[in-house]
Amino acid sequence: MESSFYDNSPNSQLILVNSDSVSFLSSAAKWGKFLAIVGFVVIGLTVLFAFFAGSFFSPMMNEMAGGAGLAGGVFFAMFYLLLALLYFFPVLYLYRFSAKMQDALRLQSENIIAESFKNLRSLLRFMGILTIVFFGLYALGLVFMMIGYSVGSMI
Repeated sequence: MESSFYDNSPNSQLILVNSDSVSFLSSAAKWGKFLAIVGFVVIGLTVLFAFFAGSFFSPMMNEMAGGAGLAGGVFFAMFYLLLALLYFFPVLYLYRFSAKMQDALRLQSENIIAESFKNLRSLLRFMGILTIVFFGLYALGLVFMMIGYSVGSMI
């Protein structure tokens, strides 16, 4: 079974996908869908935990920070909600890629396969930007650590 895909550029080239490639794409779509569903469950648990984080951490923060329990609990709740939101988009893109790839292979539709790869591109772009942001934050933290160390050694 061979499928062909066309680029929308003026110099379109025919790309043939052999049965091995179809098998690999099918397997990747199944695993991607599994990982996405697990990711949605983890997001749900994280959101659930965020709502109870205040009650978990407030008593500890009251003892440790001298009355800052409610603020500490709200901080942890917001932190976990932000983490869930940040994790939601890659999981959503992975699920869309996987579901559309399965549909495209079943229906042998070039348009659906293009939509599937569009979601894969969005997933990889999101993860790339997130990686760059975290590297930037790590570098900024390293700079502040060095400044703190040099100021501390002068005292």
